[in-house]
Order: sequence, then structure tokens, then C-alpha cells
Amino acid sequence: MLQIATGCQARLSMLHPAGPAAHTIADLWWVMLACGLAIFLLVMALLIAASYRPANPSVDGKDESGTRVWMWGFGLGFPLVTLAALTGYGLSIGERLLPREALDLVTVQAEARQWAWTFRYGEDQVIATEGVLHIPAGRPVNVEITSTDVIHSFWVPRLAGKLDAIPGHVNVLRIEAARPGTYDGQSAEFSGRGYREHVFKVEAHDAASWATFLVGGTQ
Repeated sequence: MLQIATGCQARLSMLHPAGPAAHTIADLWWVMLACGLAIFLLVMALLIAASYRPANPSVDGKDESGTRVWMWGFGLGFPLVTLAALTGYGLSIGERLLPREALDLVTVQAEARQWAWTFRYGEDQVIATEGVLHIPAGRPVNVEITSTDVIHSFWVPRLAGKLDAIPGHVNVLRIEAARPGTYDGQSAEFSGRGYREHVFKVEAHDAASWATFLVGGTQ
């Protein structure tokens, strides 16, 4: 129970979003939960109704219309419509999360290794930090993610979804913090002994402190 409660902490909960991407993911989660609950309640209602329903006269071949409604309507039509609607909604959400071009876009590099993260900034990558990713609040940030050894996973639950860090390959994740603050991140990939301590912080700055950081005022 203690582990379950720990997993529900707001600092690592996608249900406490602090940015546009995280809000979109949280909306998807709530929609999926609502649809799943509605389907569950419908199935339970049908089971209860079936338990009190009198014998079906269609069993002797006199009337099969009721059976066809149940088989084609609820057995095939309802699942197809529901799954198609959820799939379409999920695809539209995925499109909104893609790292497209945007105004005031910032790009940073995230390099994973057992068991640490190195973050680099700017085209020349002169500024680098260990274990803390610095970003400007209120601006979209593309995180270019890679790894030097095995597959890790970059995840800041309150800011965006998670994306793998793969050796020899760069994956790009769009994150954004709505306001300045500190956000917890971790590797969500089982990649060997020690992965549970493979954590980092995201420090979202206001405009003034971000400018100070870029000139080397914060490391």
C-alpha cells in the first residue's frame, strides 16, 4: 500500500499537469477512464437484466430478431463504434503532442547513462548541467534525447509524456512548463540495477533567470 500511495504523489503524477502537453495527456486519461467506466456499467447492467429476463422465445426458432439485435448491435456494432471513436480521439491527441515548429522554441540535449543525466544547451553546447534540466517557463522546449550505453527513458510526468533514450539515436520530445518551478523527472525504463535512482530535476525559469542562466550565471 505504501508503494501505491507513493506512486500517487503529485510531484510524479500525470494527473497534476503543469504544462500544455501534460494537460493534453491528462485529458486523454480522463476520457479513457470515463469511457471504460461507462462500458463497465453498461455490461454490468446487461448482466443484471439478463439474469431477470424470461426465457427467450427465439430459442425454438419462432423469433430471432431479438437475438440479432444483441449479436450485431451490442456484440459487434457497439464495440466497433466505441473503439473507432477512441482511436480517432487518441490519434488527434498524438498529433497535438508532436514537436512541430513553434515561436520562441528552445532546444536542449539530454544524454542518459547509467545512472545519470547530462543536459546541454545552445548550438555550441558550451553550457552543460548534471542532473538538472533548465528550461524557460511559458515557452515550448524540444528535448533531444539520446543515451551513451543502454536504453533509458526520459519522463517528467507533470510536463509531458515519456520517450526512450536510445544509443546512437536522437528522439525529440516537446515539453513546456506553464509557470516557473521545479519538476521531478525520472527514467521510466527498467535498464539494470540502479534504474530506480536514475532521477533528475527540471528547473523552469522566468525570463530574467533564464537569461542569467544562459550567460553562465547558474550551473
